[in-house]
Formats: sequence, structure tokens, C-alpha cells
Amino acid sequence: MLSTIKLNTATELPVVEESRPADVQPDERGESARWPEWQKTLFRIAFVFFIAMSIPNSAEWYTALFNFEWTRLHYRDVYDIARFGSGLDIFGRTLFGSPLNGYATWIITFFAATVVGLIWTGIDRLRKPQPANYNQLYYWLRVVVRYRAGIGIIGFGFTKLLPTQMPYPSLGLLNTNFGDFTLQKIYWLSVGIVPWYQVFAGVVELAAGILLFFRGTTTLGAILLLGALGDIVYVNFAYDGGVHVYSSYFVLLAAFLLIKDTPKLWNLIVLERFTAPNNIYPFFSKTGKYIRYALKFGVFGLFLVHLFYLQYVNFKYDPYKQPSTAGVKTLRGNYNVTEFKINNQTIPYSPTDTLRWQWATFENWTTLTFKVNKPQPLDLSNGGGAPMRDIGRTFELTGTAGGQRVYHYLADTIAHTLYLRDKYAKGGARDGVGQEQKPQPSRAEKSKEARGEGDRADKNWISKAALARIGDENKMIDPIAYSARRDKEFAAKPRRDKRNRMILNYTTQDGSRVILSGINENKDSIYVVLDRVKRPYVLAKSTLNAGKYD
Repeated sequence: MLSTIKLNTATELPVVEESRPADVQPDERGESARWPEWQKTLFRIAFVFFIAMSIPNSAEWYTALFNFEWTRLHYRDVYDIARFGSGLDIFGRTLFGSPLNGYATWIITFFAATVVGLIWTGIDRLRKPQPANYNQLYYWLRVVVRYRAGIGIIGFGFTKLLPTQMPYPSLGLLNTNFGDFTLQKIYWLSVGIVPWYQVFAGVVELAAGILLFFRGTTTLGAILLLGALGDIVYVNFAYDGGVHVYSSYFVLLAAFLLIKDTPKLWNLIVLERFTAPNNIYPFFSKTGKYIRYALKFGVFGLFLVHLFYLQYVNFKYDPYKQPSTAGVKTLRGNYNVTEFKINNQTIPYSPTDTLRWQWATFENWTTLTFKVNKPQPLDLSNGGGAPMRDIGRTFELTGTAGGQRVYHYLADTIAHTLYLRDKYAKGGARDGVGQEQKPQPSRAEKSKEARGEGDRADKNWISKAALARIGDENKMIDPIAYSARRDKEFAAKPRRDKRNRMILNYTTQDGSRVILSGINENKDSIYVVLDRVKRPYVLAKSTLNAGKYD
């Protein structure tokens, strides 16, 4: 019974009227309501489709799950549990030879679900009696989709709540001309310079994920997820961000969860009419309730509490897009190149010279950036992935043109020598959309490896004595951030990428003037004098910095 208050226009006194809610139909209240045939057919197709889209589709995911050292987890381990490939890709990931911008797998999955759903419909028509509805199955399908979306978006949200997904620009990036950035880089840096906005975005995503864990707040969580990720889908298309498919995935799941409530939301919000929920929950026995609570607490414990702790450790000591190892303190800063020699020949400053360095920067971490007026291929990835080695953390390089060279170095601080490797790997460790690839060696390279020659250059470019003085790169971060994942990657055979290398000795008193001398990537001798300069950036410094470099 509904009571409303109206104003009597004759007496101008309020009058209470009672009316029965006409919108609540008897067949909406009970589980015995019979679904129309078209609804049952659509449900069967949707059930197959969303189950296929909600479970991992690769054997590697399951292998990794059982091989984790659960007592020494890295945040990326838990993140990878929540982020996995889904959909049916056993028929390939292209349709008529095209990946359809990454959505071909979805369409293939839908076609397969339609076939299975129609077969299911045919079988059900032979059953006596036929099922009147699929309320119970619909409930459990929503549970699977709710938890899939909730876990996934929480993994996403933590990388923003503790901002590591879009790092604050390095000095090398701040020194880059704006027009030398790709669209994607401009967007990522635009968010990176306002870390507290990134935190807010993380709060929104986390709130959406948490709300999805509860039946009563699923609608609110789905609305939040649809709005937040819908914006990210558009941004990725507008800025060529490269993660439009993954963000679209959450929009798809959120839309599915909202289908049931959309008519009622329209009734309540637009038509301003009385609306009653008609949720149907299964009956749980006492044992079933305990199992349900245990599973829910397990999910909360792993994906909210423990993942937050791991992500905090990662943000503090091992930010995944930014090198984690501290650089040589006295070298840090911006420098003008005041003298430059190659093979003892002085090259005066000229903005058009293709050999001379124009400026150089030593970051707080183990990166040297310098600019040369000679273009090189662009790395179009977003610098993501999960590299444990600093050489693989390429956010300083990706999407940046203008002739900049970005080198990772190992420092022998006793002999005052830097062993530098180019962060750009020829031949493509990246495929241009942020995922690391495993390039297959050529026949000549395989022959070299068979003769035991493949790694000789790798082994010899830094002497054993120098390596002993440099120390173990794996252990150059705070011990609290040690993890089995990091140990495993550092213990594995390094990737044989084709990278430029330099070995440079450095001389300095206090860092105000640094002299570099040694062999460059072309095996020419170089002599570079750097004088530190202060660059008054208009951009305010970040108040929320990842990494520890003291």
C-alpha cells in the first residue's frame, strides 16, 4: 500500500491518499513465474557466452596459479589472477583475417554461444516437463559475472589508488618537446602529473568492485563500473591508448548486470513511480552458508587486504613502470653538454648535428637520457607488462620521439664506471600495444647458440670483477619488496635483445660538473663534459612519489 500527500486546491489543506502499487505484478514475486520462450532462449545463449567470457582461457594461467609461492607473493601475482585472457580463442583470434580491433574473440565466442544455446533449447523442448524458468541458474551466472568484474576492477583500481599505472614524468620526459609525444603518451602523462586525480579514479574503481561483491549493492556497483570504464573505453579510442578491449570487457559485464534492473530504474527515476525489487535468492543450508561466507572472506582477504599490502610495497619500493634501483646520487640532475668529442675530435654545439649530445639527464634511478638529432624507431607500447628487471621498464622511452636515447646503467662506484644498455630493443620485445613478446631467434642465432657462442658477448661485456663490485641487481631494493617472482626472473637466462651498449667512466667532485669518457654504442671513443643546470619547470612537483631512491 502506498501513501501520497496532495494539496487540496479548494481548502489548501494537505490530503493523504492511499493507492496500491500497480507496478508490482504477481508473476514478478515468485520463483514459479514462467519465462517466455524467447527469454529462455536468450538466457541460454547469454549463459554460455558470459561463462566463457568470465573464466581464464589459457593453460598458462592455471599453471601459474599452482606454481605461485604464496608466502612470497609479488603484487603482480595476485593482479595476474584477476587479469586473464577470456573468451573462446580455440578458433583463432581473427575473423575473416582481421582481429577487428581486438574484438574478434568476442564475436567468435558469441557465435559459439549461439550455437550451443540453440542446441540447449532443442534439448530442453524434449524434456518433460520443460523448465519454467532459469531463476536459480540466472542467480549463479550473476554471481560469476559479479565476482569476475569485481576482482578484475579491484586489481585495476589498486594501480591507481597507489599511483603506479601512470607515473609522474621523469626528468627526461619533462625535457621532451610536447610535439614529440604520441597521443597515448600525452594522455598517460596528463594523468600522471595529477597523482591525486589518479588516486580518485582508483577509489571509484575500488568502490565499484567492492559493491559488486554484495547482492544488495550490485546495481550501484554496476552503474559505477559502467560509468568509470565507459569513460576509459572512450579515452583509449580517442588517445589510441591500446587497452580499449580490456576496458570494454568491464563495460560489457556491467551492462549485463544492469539488464535486469534497467526497467525498474527507468520506472523509478524517469517515471517517478513506485518500484519494488524482486530479487530471487537461493536457499542455503547451514553448511552452504558457512561455505559461502568462507569463500567471500577468502576473496576479500586476498583481493582487498593482501593485494592492498602488496601494492603498497610495490608503490613504495618497486614501482612496476619505473626503475626500482637507486642511481648514483652525485650524478642526479639535468646537464648541459658543454664539450663533446668523438675519437678525439671536438664537435661544437649544433642543434642539427647527428652525433653530438644536446643535453643529458641522470634520473634518481639508474637511467641516463640524452638527446641526439637523429631519429630512432618509436616504441609504441604503454610501458606496461610486468618486468622485474629495470632494463625492461620502458615508460621513460615509450611514445617519445625527438631523438632521445634512454639508457639503463649498472654502476661500478669503486671504479667509477657505468655499464649502459639502451632501453630500446631492436627487433621488438614489444608489439606496440604494451605486451612483451618472445621473439624467436633467427637460424643464424640458433646456430650460434648451438655452438655455445650465443651468450659470449653478453658474458664478457662486463668483467667478473666489475660484476662482483656492482653486486646483485635483484637485491638492490628494500628487502621488504623481495619476492619469488623477482627471484625467478633474475635467475632466468636474460633475454638476448639487440641493444646498444656503452661503457663510460665518470669523474666528478660534487656532480656540478661530470666528465664521461669511454666507448659509445658505435665503438667510438667519446669524451663528454656535462655541467649541471637547474630547469625551472612550470609543472608543480608531485606530492605523491613512487619508489625509494635515498
